[in-house]
Amino acid sequence: MHVLLTGSSGWLGRFLAPALREAGHTVTGLDVAPGPESHVVGSIASRAVVDRAMGLGIDAVIHTAALHKPDIVRYPVQTFVDVNVTGTLNLLEAAKAAGHDRFVMTSTTSLMISQAIRDERSDAAVWLDESTGPLAPRNIYGVTKLAAEALCRLYAADHGLSCIALRTARFFPEDDDTHKRPSGENLKAIEFLHRRLTVEDAAAAHIAALDKAPEIGFGLYLVSAPPPFARSDAEALKHDAAAVIRERFPDAAELFAGRGWTLPASLGRVYDPLLAEQQLGFRCQTDFAAVLQALREGTPLPFAHDPAYTSPIVTNR
Repeated sequence: MHVLLTGSSGWLGRFLAPALREAGHTVTGLDVAPGPESHVVGSIASRAVVDRAMGLGIDAVIHTAALHKPDIVRYPVQTFVDVNVTGTLNLLEAAKAAGHDRFVMTSTTSLMISQAIRDERSDAAVWLDESTGPLAPRNIYGVTKLAAEALCRLYAADHGLSCIALRTARFFPEDDDTHKRPSGENLKAIEFLHRRLTVEDAAAAHIAALDKAPEIGFGLYLVSAPPPFARSDAEALKHDAAAVIRERFPDAAELFAGRGWTLPASLGRVYDPLLAEQQLGFRCQTDFAAVLQALREGTPLPFAHDPAYTSPIVTNR
């Protein structure tokens, strides 16, 4: 297939474009910022830009372009609506007009996190999957991505355009903008227990969704590294996560200490990606066990960490 990849200059796009080619697809990249994978430079908020890209013989769309949570301090609310909502609508309209049979959109687990979940007010870790609700996104990023999901659902129902929305967990390389301790690689390693995946796995999930979309119709899937816990662990994870981790991985504390890291005292949420495994046939290759194996063997960590990374939309807009 000839795939239009939006967000092709972004972190995910730079991994997804070559992965698509390796899977046998032709890729045309569309991004507001120039980059080696971007063939059409312009904003998806412009229907003319979208139509110009679609005129290149596109068969399917993978839509990863978006303004993200760090952009909240850089752009007004209207820009989030323009890019994340209107941009998605422009792409769906163009895909419908072209007679496409599949459309894949990157969504986010962030839209599932209400202020109460973020504040960890529950006495147990909150187990999150596709049935979680009612949803109450706490910022404009989550609000606009939830709206974009709804547009995908609408176009699947009303126009027969098979759409898959992937609520990806964290895979960004930069430091977290809210958590200071633990930070950096320590925090990312911990997150593979409950809310992170590698960018390579995120790319693979999109390709799996592209393949499966026509037989699914509309699908919404949470994508994250499989947690090594059961729902029955929820209370223990909230009150003594380190103990639960040591039960599963007896050498975890020692391996972390050797790196100057600490295990978490508490985990307030756990993402459950089982539905993606059951319906898309997709399971992340990198999990917490893989992180520990790298520590045991002294090999490079199986995830990216770049505190200096900044989205190209910020530096080139």
